[in-house]
Amino acid sequence: MTNAHIEHEAALIAATDRPRTRDSLAADLRALGVAPGEVLLVHSSLSSMGWIAGGAPAFAHALLDVLGRAGTLVVPAQTGENSDPRWWRAPPVPEEWWPVIRAAMPGYDPAITPSRGMGAVPEVVRRWPGAIRSGHPQFSFAAVGSLAGPLMSVHDLECPFGERSPVAAMEAAGARILMVGVDFGQCTALHLAEARVPGIPDEENGCAVLRPGGTSEWITYRAAIAHSADFAQVGAAFTETGGVLTGPVGSAAARLFSLPAVVAFATPRLTRRPIPAPSE
Repeated sequence: MTNAHIEHEAALIAATDRPRTRDSLAADLRALGVAPGEVLLVHSSLSSMGWIAGGAPAFAHALLDVLGRAGTLVVPAQTGENSDPRWWRAPPVPEEWWPVIRAAMPGYDPAITPSRGMGAVPEVVRRWPGAIRSGHPQFSFAAVGSLAGPLMSVHDLECPFGERSPVAAMEAAGARILMVGVDFGQCTALHLAEARVPGIPDEENGCAVLRPGGTSEWITYRAAIAHSADFAQVGAAFTETGGVLTGPVGSAAARLFSLPAVVAFATPRLTRRPIPAPSE
Protein backbone atom coordinates (compact mmCIF):
# COMPACT_ATOMS: atom_id res chain seq x y z
CA MET A 1 0.00 0.00 0.00
CA THR A 2 1.40 3.40 -0.96
CA ASN A 3 1.68 6.36 1.38
CA ALA A 4 -1.19 8.03 -0.50
CA HIS A 5 -3.43 5.00 0.11
CA ILE A 6 -2.46 4.91 3.79
CA GLU A 7 -3.24 8.62 4.16
CA HIS A 8 -6.58 8.15 2.40
CA GLU A 9 -7.54 5.26 4.69
CA ALA A 10 -6.50 7.24 7.76
CA ALA A 11 -8.62 10.21 6.67
CA LEU A 12 -11.65 7.95 6.13
CA ILE A 13 -11.25 6.35 9.55
CA ALA A 14 -10.92 9.76 11.20
CA ALA A 15 -14.07 11.05 9.45
CA THR A 16 -16.23 7.98 10.18
CA ASP A 17 -18.21 7.74 13.41
CA ARG A 18 -18.34 3.92 13.25
CA PRO A 19 -17.26 1.28 10.75
CA ARG A 20 -19.71 0.51 7.97
CA THR A 21 -20.35 -3.10 7.05
CA ARG A 22 -22.15 -5.14 4.41
CA ASP A 23 -25.06 -5.61 6.83
CA SER A 24 -25.25 -1.98 7.96
CA LEU A 25 -25.18 -0.72 4.37
CA ALA A 26 -27.89 -3.20 3.40
CA ALA A 27 -30.01 -1.91 6.28
CA ASP A 28 -29.50 1.66 5.08
CA LEU A 29 -30.51 0.70 1.54
CA ARG A 30 -33.69 -1.00 2.76
CA ALA A 31 -34.55 2.00 4.92
CA LEU A 32 -34.09 4.28 1.92
CA GLY A 33 -36.54 2.18 -0.09
CA VAL A 34 -34.44 -0.08 -2.33
CA ALA A 35 -36.68 -3.07 -3.03
CA PRO A 36 -36.12 -6.74 -3.84
CA GLY A 37 -36.57 -7.65 -7.49
CA GLU A 38 -36.08 -4.22 -8.99
CA VAL A 39 -33.63 -2.97 -11.62
CA LEU A 40 -31.30 -0.47 -9.97
CA LEU A 41 -28.81 1.79 -11.75
CA VAL A 42 -26.21 2.88 -9.20
CA HIS A 43 -23.91 5.90 -9.26
CA SER A 44 -21.75 6.07 -6.14
CA SER A 45 -18.76 7.57 -4.41
CA LEU A 46 -17.31 4.88 -2.18
CA SER A 47 -15.35 7.28 0.04
CA SER A 48 -18.48 9.33 0.76
CA MET A 49 -19.91 6.39 2.71
CA GLY A 50 -17.13 6.42 5.26
CA TRP A 51 -14.80 3.58 6.19
CA ILE A 52 -16.26 0.25 5.06
CA ALA A 53 -15.07 -3.13 6.27
CA GLY A 54 -14.42 -4.83 2.96
CA GLY A 55 -14.54 -1.71 0.81
CA ALA A 56 -16.24 -1.75 -2.59
CA PRO A 57 -17.00 -5.50 -2.60
CA ALA A 58 -18.88 -5.11 0.70
CA PHE A 59 -21.08 -2.37 -0.80
CA ALA A 60 -21.71 -4.45 -3.94
CA HIS A 61 -22.68 -7.40 -1.72
CA ALA A 62 -25.04 -5.13 0.23
CA LEU A 63 -26.74 -3.97 -2.97
CA LEU A 64 -27.17 -7.54 -4.22
CA ASP A 65 -28.38 -8.69 -0.80
CA VAL A 66 -31.20 -6.15 -0.92
CA LEU A 67 -32.07 -6.68 -4.59
CA GLY A 68 -32.20 -10.45 -4.18
CA ARG A 69 -32.04 -13.08 -6.91
CA ALA A 70 -34.86 -11.50 -8.90
CA GLY A 71 -33.23 -8.04 -8.91
CA THR A 72 -30.63 -6.55 -11.23
CA LEU A 73 -27.76 -4.23 -10.35
CA VAL A 74 -26.46 -1.95 -13.12
CA VAL A 75 -23.45 0.38 -13.08
CA PRO A 76 -21.79 2.64 -15.66
CA ALA A 77 -18.55 1.06 -16.86
CA GLN A 78 -17.32 3.67 -19.32
CA THR A 79 -13.87 3.57 -20.90
CA GLY A 80 -13.12 7.18 -21.67
CA GLU A 81 -9.48 6.57 -22.53
CA ASN A 82 -10.61 4.60 -25.60
CA SER A 83 -11.43 7.78 -27.50
CA ASP A 84 -9.90 10.08 -30.03
CA PRO A 85 -6.90 11.76 -28.36
CA ARG A 86 -7.64 15.03 -30.14
CA TRP A 87 -10.49 15.53 -27.61
CA TRP A 88 -8.44 14.69 -24.50
CA ARG A 89 -8.33 17.57 -22.03
CA ALA A 90 -7.48 15.95 -18.69
CA PRO A 91 -4.68 16.04 -19.63
CA PRO A 92 -4.22 16.82 -23.33
CA VAL A 93 -1.48 15.04 -25.26
CA PRO A 94 0.76 16.46 -28.01
CA GLU A 95 -0.73 16.32 -31.50
CA GLU A 96 2.18 14.30 -32.80
CA TRP A 97 1.18 11.52 -30.38
CA TRP A 98 -2.34 11.16 -31.80
CA PRO A 99 -1.59 8.71 -34.64
CA VAL A 100 0.56 6.58 -32.32
CA ILE A 101 -2.24 6.37 -29.74
CA ARG A 102 -4.83 5.50 -32.37
CA ALA A 103 -2.64 2.74 -33.78
CA ALA A 104 -1.65 1.29 -30.42
CA MET A 105 -4.90 1.52 -28.40
CA PRO A 106 -6.08 -1.99 -27.45
CA GLY A 107 -9.53 -2.87 -28.78
CA TYR A 108 -12.40 -2.81 -26.32
CA ASP A 109 -12.86 -6.18 -24.64
CA PRO A 110 -15.89 -6.30 -22.29
CA ALA A 111 -14.18 -8.90 -20.11
CA ILE A 112 -10.84 -7.13 -19.75
CA THR A 113 -10.97 -3.42 -20.53
CA PRO A 114 -11.14 -1.52 -17.22
CA SER A 115 -13.58 1.30 -16.65
CA ARG A 116 -12.10 4.72 -16.05
CA GLY A 117 -13.30 7.53 -13.81
CA MET A 118 -16.36 5.55 -12.70
CA GLY A 119 -15.13 4.79 -9.17
CA ALA A 120 -14.34 1.62 -7.27
CA VAL A 121 -17.82 0.08 -7.24
CA PRO A 122 -18.30 -0.23 -11.03
CA GLU A 123 -14.89 -1.89 -11.31
CA VAL A 124 -15.98 -4.50 -8.75
CA VAL A 125 -19.39 -5.04 -10.35
CA ARG A 126 -18.10 -5.41 -13.94
CA ARG A 127 -15.81 -8.25 -12.72
CA TRP A 128 -18.50 -9.89 -10.58
CA PRO A 129 -19.21 -13.57 -11.33
CA GLY A 130 -21.93 -13.67 -13.95
CA ALA A 131 -21.69 -9.97 -14.78
CA ILE A 132 -22.66 -8.95 -18.31
CA ARG A 133 -21.26 -5.84 -19.92
CA SER A 134 -22.69 -4.00 -22.90
CA GLY A 135 -20.75 -3.79 -26.13
CA HIS A 136 -20.14 -0.07 -26.56
CA PRO A 137 -16.37 0.51 -26.66
CA GLN A 138 -16.61 3.83 -24.80
CA PHE A 139 -19.91 4.08 -22.91
CA SER A 140 -20.63 0.58 -21.64
CA PHE A 141 -22.72 -0.48 -18.68
CA ALA A 142 -22.33 -3.65 -16.60
CA ALA A 143 -25.07 -5.59 -14.87
CA VAL A 144 -25.52 -8.48 -12.45
CA GLY A 145 -28.83 -10.20 -11.90
CA SER A 146 -31.89 -11.69 -13.50
CA LEU A 147 -32.29 -9.11 -16.31
CA ALA A 148 -28.59 -8.46 -16.94
CA GLY A 149 -28.60 -10.19 -20.32
CA PRO A 150 -31.63 -8.46 -21.85
CA LEU A 151 -30.66 -5.04 -20.50
CA MET A 152 -27.09 -5.22 -21.83
CA SER A 153 -27.85 -6.96 -25.14
CA VAL A 154 -28.31 -3.87 -27.34
CA HIS A 155 -25.86 -0.98 -27.36
CA ASP A 156 -25.33 0.51 -30.80
CA LEU A 157 -22.08 2.32 -31.50
CA GLU A 158 -23.86 5.46 -32.73
CA CYS A 159 -26.30 5.40 -29.80
CA PRO A 160 -24.37 5.64 -26.52
CA PHE A 161 -27.38 6.69 -24.42
CA GLY A 162 -30.33 6.74 -26.83
CA GLU A 163 -33.08 4.40 -27.94
CA ARG A 164 -30.78 1.47 -28.69
CA SER A 165 -28.82 1.57 -25.46
CA PRO A 166 -29.06 0.01 -22.00
CA VAL A 167 -30.49 3.29 -20.70
CA ALA A 168 -33.57 2.93 -22.91
CA ALA A 169 -33.81 -0.75 -21.92
CA MET A 170 -33.74 0.23 -18.25
CA GLU A 171 -36.42 2.84 -18.90
CA ALA A 172 -38.65 0.15 -20.44
CA ALA A 173 -37.97 -2.09 -17.42
CA GLY A 174 -39.08 0.61 -14.98
CA ALA A 175 -35.66 0.88 -13.35
CA ARG A 176 -34.82 3.18 -10.49
CA ILE A 177 -31.64 5.16 -9.95
CA LEU A 178 -29.63 5.21 -6.74
CA MET A 179 -27.11 8.00 -6.30
CA VAL A 180 -24.86 7.74 -3.25
CA GLY A 181 -22.59 10.66 -2.48
CA VAL A 182 -22.90 12.08 -6.01
CA ASP A 183 -25.24 14.62 -7.61
CA PHE A 184 -27.36 14.82 -10.75
CA GLY A 185 -24.35 15.87 -12.79
CA GLN A 186 -23.43 12.17 -12.75
CA CYS A 187 -26.93 10.97 -13.67
CA THR A 188 -26.20 9.09 -16.90
CA ALA A 189 -29.89 8.44 -17.59
CA LEU A 190 -30.45 12.13 -18.32
CA HIS A 191 -28.48 11.60 -21.52
CA LEU A 192 -31.47 9.59 -22.78
CA ALA A 193 -33.63 12.69 -22.40
CA GLU A 194 -30.91 14.70 -24.12
CA ALA A 195 -30.79 12.23 -27.03
CA ARG A 196 -34.49 12.93 -27.64
CA VAL A 197 -33.92 16.66 -28.19
CA PRO A 198 -35.01 17.43 -31.80
CA GLY A 199 -32.16 18.61 -33.95
CA ILE A 200 -29.36 17.87 -31.51
CA PRO A 201 -26.14 17.76 -33.54
CA ASP A 202 -23.69 14.91 -33.62
CA GLU A 203 -19.92 14.90 -33.67
CA GLU A 204 -17.19 12.53 -34.77
CA ASN A 205 -15.32 10.37 -32.31
CA GLY A 206 -13.02 7.40 -32.58
CA CYS A 207 -12.17 4.28 -30.63
CA ALA A 208 -10.39 0.95 -30.87
CA VAL A 209 -12.50 -2.17 -31.34
CA LEU A 210 -11.56 -5.82 -31.06
CA ARG A 211 -11.80 -7.90 -34.23
CA PRO A 212 -11.96 -11.69 -34.60
CA GLY A 213 -8.55 -13.17 -33.94
CA GLY A 214 -7.73 -10.61 -31.27
CA THR A 215 -6.58 -7.78 -33.52
CA SER A 216 -7.48 -4.16 -32.79
CA GLU A 217 -8.85 -1.69 -35.29
CA TRP A 218 -9.29 2.06 -34.92
CA ILE A 219 -12.68 3.21 -36.19
CA THR A 220 -14.55 6.51 -36.32
CA TYR A 221 -18.25 7.11 -35.80
CA ARG A 222 -20.70 9.94 -35.21
CA ALA A 223 -23.04 10.22 -32.24
CA ALA A 224 -25.21 12.87 -30.62
CA ILE A 225 -23.34 15.33 -28.44
CA ALA A 226 -23.53 14.52 -24.73
CA HIS A 227 -23.63 17.71 -22.68
CA SER A 228 -24.32 17.44 -18.93
CA ALA A 229 -23.66 21.00 -17.78
CA ASP A 230 -27.29 21.66 -16.80
CA PHE A 231 -28.13 18.23 -15.36
CA ALA A 232 -27.70 19.50 -11.80
CA GLN A 233 -30.29 22.22 -12.41
CA VAL A 234 -32.75 19.76 -13.96
CA GLY A 235 -32.18 17.37 -11.06
CA ALA A 236 -32.85 20.06 -8.50
CA ALA A 237 -36.14 20.91 -10.19
CA PHE A 238 -37.09 17.22 -10.33
CA THR A 239 -36.34 16.88 -6.62
CA GLU A 240 -38.80 19.69 -5.88
CA THR A 241 -41.60 17.57 -7.39
CA GLY A 242 -41.26 15.11 -4.51
CA GLY A 243 -40.12 12.28 -6.75
CA VAL A 244 -36.85 11.66 -4.92
CA LEU A 245 -36.42 9.59 -1.76
CA THR A 246 -33.50 10.75 0.36
CA GLY A 247 -31.62 9.29 3.28
CA PRO A 248 -28.21 8.14 4.48
CA VAL A 249 -26.24 5.23 3.13
CA GLY A 250 -23.30 4.98 5.46
CA SER A 251 -22.05 8.53 5.91
CA ALA A 252 -23.28 9.60 2.46
CA ALA A 253 -26.41 11.39 1.38
CA ALA A 254 -28.32 9.15 -1.03
CA ARG A 255 -31.12 9.70 -3.53
CA LEU A 256 -33.49 7.07 -4.97
CA PHE A 257 -35.90 7.81 -7.82
CA SER A 258 -37.56 6.46 -10.94
CA LEU A 259 -35.53 6.40 -14.15
CA PRO A 260 -38.57 6.73 -16.44
CA ALA A 261 -39.90 9.60 -14.31
CA VAL A 262 -36.72 11.66 -14.35
CA VAL A 263 -36.27 11.12 -18.11
CA ALA A 264 -39.87 12.20 -18.77
CA PHE A 265 -39.39 15.26 -16.55
CA ALA A 266 -36.08 16.22 -18.12
CA THR A 267 -36.93 15.79 -21.81
CA PRO A 268 -39.04 18.95 -22.32
CA ARG A 269 -36.66 21.00 -20.21
CA LEU A 270 -33.61 19.89 -22.17
CA THR A 271 -35.51 20.46 -25.41
CA ARG A 272 -35.89 24.15 -24.49
CA ARG A 273 -32.21 24.74 -23.79
CA PRO A 274 -29.74 26.00 -26.41
CA ILE A 275 -28.45 23.15 -28.52
CA PRO A 276 -24.74 22.61 -27.80
CA ALA A 277 -22.28 23.17 -30.61
CA PRO A 278 -19.98 20.39 -31.81
CA SER A 279 -16.55 20.36 -30.20
CA GLU A 280 -14.82 21.27 -33.40
